[in-house]
Amino acid sequence: MGSFCNTTTLHPLTARVTQGWLKKFYGWEILPHPPHSPDLSPSDYHLFGPLKRELAGKRFDDDEELVDHVRKWLQNLDGSFFREGIYSMMRRWQKCVDRLGCYVEK
Repeated sequence: MGSFCNTTTLHPLTARVTQGWLKKFYGWEILPHPPHSPDLSPSDYHLFGPLKRELAGKRFDDDEELVDHVRKWLQNLDGSFFREGIYSMMRRWQKCVDRLGCYVEK
């Protein structure tokens, strides 16, 4: 599988410049991405499930306590957690391409 870059959160001008740079210097293929596709968004398919399990049954006195808890949880995650999320995104992208853009459940 080749290298892919997801530039959906970039400003349009920045995205064009970044895409040109990545293609020129790294030969990366830049794939179009729908505005919101939960099957292709690492936060939706990789982060929110474990975070939901982490927060299940917990009570917080205020927003600051919740934010602090989530921040500590994220800092304590092993690097492999994030690496797997990125690799999973590449597999999901390929499934989406293979299915001509259709939804990818798993």
